[in-house]
Amino acid sequence: MIKRLSALFVALGLMLALSAPAFAAIDVYQFNNPKEQEIFQELTSTLRCPQCQNNTIADSDAKLAGDMRLKVLQMLNEGKSKQEIINYMVERYGYFIDYNPPVTSSTLILWLGPLGAVIIGFIVLVIRSRRTSAVDKPEVLDTDEAQRLKVLLDEMEKNNSTDDSKVK
Repeated sequence: MIKRLSALFVALGLMLALSAPAFAAIDVYQFNNPKEQEIFQELTSTLRCPQCQNNTIADSDAKLAGDMRLKVLQMLNEGKSKQEIINYMVERYGYFIDYNPPVTSSTLILWLGPLGAVIIGFIVLVIRSRRTSAVDKPEVLDTDEAQRLKVLLDEMEKNNSTDDSKVK
């Protein structure tokens, strides 16, 4: 009897645990017309969540993203245009929330950074290739060095031939 009761409690616990996502809150917004809903969905899918950094405010579960969605809805209900809402969000959170920030002095690094990295990489490659070609050039020996080298090579050859005869 105790085994059945404990099995029943385990089954109930599993059912509750597995059904928890069904009780999750879903945001429901009231719109005045379908055009407003379309603008809301477009705005929330184009504004980046400052907390999540790589999610839109539509995709993010962060509290800040929820607050931003409510602010977008509030501004739409007030009759604000899409650009006015974007301008407000950029003023408040910076250009980071816009996936396509305009070219300004503060966003210049975002636009020119990748180009700068490519240019620096090209310069490094050119410098390294010049150093390598300078190292690859053979040194020319003067006559004294050439004679000394010939004597050393001849001595090595004699030593190798005598070593080979001892092995046999």
